[in-house]
Amino acid sequence: MTSILTNIAAMSALQTLRSIGSSMEDTQGRVSSGLRVGQASDNAAYWSIATTMRSDNMALSAVSDALGLGASKVDTAYAGMESAIDVVKEIKAKLVTATEEGVDKKKVQEEITQLQGQLKSIAESASFSGENWIAGGVTTSTTPVDVTVVSGFVRDANNNVAVKTTSYNLDASTAGSLTLLFGGDATGAIDTATGILGLTAAAYTTTDFDASDAAVTTAATAVAGMSVYTLDITGLDNAGMAEAVTLVDAALAAMTSAGADLGSISMRIDLQEDFVNKLSDSLDSGIGRLVDADMNEESTRLKALQTQQQLAVQSLSIANSSSEVILSLFR
Repeated sequence: MTSILTNIAAMSALQTLRSIGSSMEDTQGRVSSGLRVGQASDNAAYWSIATTMRSDNMALSAVSDALGLGASKVDTAYAGMESAIDVVKEIKAKLVTATEEGVDKKKVQEEITQLQGQLKSIAESASFSGENWIAGGVTTSTTPVDVTVVSGFVRDANNNVAVKTTSYNLDASTAGSLTLLFGGDATGAIDTATGILGLTAAAYTTTDFDASDAAVTTAATAVAGMSVYTLDITGLDNAGMAEAVTLVDAALAAMTSAGADLGSISMRIDLQEDFVNKLSDSLDSGIGRLVDADMNEESTRLKALQTQQQLAVQSLSIANSSSEVILSLFR
C-alpha cells in the first residue's frame, strides 16, 4: 500500500542514518582523543583499572622527584666527606713531615691549623635544602639520628599502598660507628667536640687503634686528650708524634667507612630511580593496552561510516521521492 501520510521506507532510511551518525560520533571521538575507553560508559572495568594505574603513575612520578632530591642530599654529603678526607690526608702528610729531625713543628702546626679550619668550613658547607648529613643535626652529638630518603611506592595484592624509604644513621658519639665529621647540639649547631674529627683519642675504642698501644686508649699522653680538629703537635716528642699519626689514621678509617656508606646509598638511589622510571613506562604501556584506540582501525572505520552515511542520505532521498510518483496518478 502506498500512503502519503506514512512513508515506511523513509522512516527506515532515517533510522539507519541516525545509527550511522551515532557510530560516526563515537569513532570521531576516539580518533580525536586517541582513546578507545575515554569514560566509564565505554568500558567500566577497563576505565576503573586505567584510572587506578594513572593514579599510581602520578605517585611514581612524585617518588622519582623525591629520589632526585634524596640523591642530591647524598651526593652533597659524599662530596663533603670526600673533600674532608683529602684534607685529613694532607694533615697526615704534614705529621709525617714533622717527624723528621730539624723540622720546625711550629711552622708545620700553622699549616695544620689552616687545614683544621678548612675541615670545619667543609662540614658547615655540605648542606642541601637545609639538611647536612656530615655535620650538625639536633642532638646528634649525644644521640644518633636516622634520616631517610624516599625510595619507592608499592601497591600490594590487597590494594594497600605504601611509600618506602631508605634510612641513614647520623652518629657522632658511638666509637666504631661514626658517620658525622662533627655532631650537633640541642639547637642543631655544630659541636666540634664530637664526631669523627671532634672526639678525642681517648674516646675511641681499642678497635680504632692498635690494642697494645695503651698510650692512645688512655689519657696518659697529651695526644689522648686531642682530636683531629684540636691536634697540636707543638712540643710533642717522637712518641707523641706517633700517637698523633695513629689518631689521624683512625679518623681517616672512620671517614672512609662513612664515605663508603654514602656511596652505597647513592648507588641504591640511582638503581631505584632507574627502576622507578622503567616501572612508570611499564604502567603507561599497560594503560595504553587497555584504553588506547587503534588509529589504523579507527581511521578505516571512519572512512567506512562516511561512505555508509552518504549511501544512507541517498537512500533517504529516494524514499522521500517515491511519494511524488502518486502525483502522476492525478494528471
